[in-house]
Amino acid sequence: MIYVGIDVSKDKHDCTIVSSDGEVLANVFTIQNNLDGFKLLFQRIKSVAPDLSKVKVGLEATGHYSYNILGFLLDKGLATFVINPLHTNLFRKSTSLRRTKTDRVDARTIAAMMMSGVVLSSYTAISYHNEELKSLSRYRFDKVRERARLKQSVSRLVNILFPELERLVPTLHMTSVYALLAELPGAKQIASCHLAHLTSLLSTASKGRYDRSKAVALRDAARQSIGSVMPAKSLELQHTIRLIRELDAEINEIEAALKQMMDEIASPILTIPGISYRMGAMILAEIGDFSRFASPDKLLAYAGLSPSTYQSGKLDNAYAHMEKRGSRYLRYALYNATKYVCIWDNSFATYLAKKRAEGKHYNVAISHAAKKLVRLIFALQRSGKPYCSVT
Repeated sequence: MIYVGIDVSKDKHDCTIVSSDGEVLANVFTIQNNLDGFKLLFQRIKSVAPDLSKVKVGLEATGHYSYNILGFLLDKGLATFVINPLHTNLFRKSTSLRRTKTDRVDARTIAAMMMSGVVLSSYTAISYHNEELKSLSRYRFDKVRERARLKQSVSRLVNILFPELERLVPTLHMTSVYALLAELPGAKQIASCHLAHLTSLLSTASKGRYDRSKAVALRDAARQSIGSVMPAKSLELQHTIRLIRELDAEINEIEAALKQMMDEIASPILTIPGISYRMGAMILAEIGDFSRFASPDKLLAYAGLSPSTYQSGKLDNAYAHMEKRGSRYLRYALYNATKYVCIWDNSFATYLAKKRAEGKHYNVAISHAAKKLVRLIFALQRSGKPYCSVT
């Protein structure tokens, strides 16, 4: 076998090629992160290994920096392995006591790690094309988190400008309330607004739910409000509401694209009650190619849901906390999906109740149910069959 180690960076990649006998076929050389550089690497590989089926290429997971070279290598039919940087870091430390880390050393370390016989799963075309789903689901996650932060700002500003408003409506984050505050951002503006215009504004924004009586109640409360008159805060409130509306439109567009992709995938995990296409998309995107995992336990470890192990002398597993390594997006999706599955599916609801009856905290019980859900997802993806609840 021929092993190629690549240390990926933004503008260049350091590469080395060695044989299974340990012979250095190409000492560390640098290629640029462009098409000419990729072609140079492929030519160097072909010059020492005419039979590409005997070539294994390894590189560290470096986010978007490795995406383009990964696509090139897969298109050329090369067996490519994406290695967790934690593994290469530990392997490098195990081979030397010196604290040496350079791009050239990392390239050699990756090649040596692949030669050592460490069991690695090749990066497949499924994993590569799955990056689009991952990118879109993470993009939505960030947008939703940004919107939540802006909603907190709205609550803060309303508490300054018109604190009584919160007791007059079910929630501040309603279309009708946003329409009101976008035009009249404060108690003073609402108090001085003509009743007919205020009634029309509320009725239109609420689609007839709020009538003249609600307008009167709002105006009377505004006239007695302790809210501050601060034009700068009012302007900030208007701008914040405008940003939330823009984010709403963007999130809806992202979710429409996600739904289209999930309809094409037609994953059986969407047949599990409580898993929406949004959470399902994030779960599938973060896991990627299920063939990389030999068992559900491997998948649990990848999600960071497996307990850590600590044993020394007579001390045995005293610190069995959850590892929480791997993708935080995957853990987020699994935890949130589990909460809804435990509501909508009887078998999961029973399992959660059992764990709670054992005296476990709700979050701990949910973590146990999440492990059960991971095993179910693994089985469904492997079999391709829809979920059938056991009652």
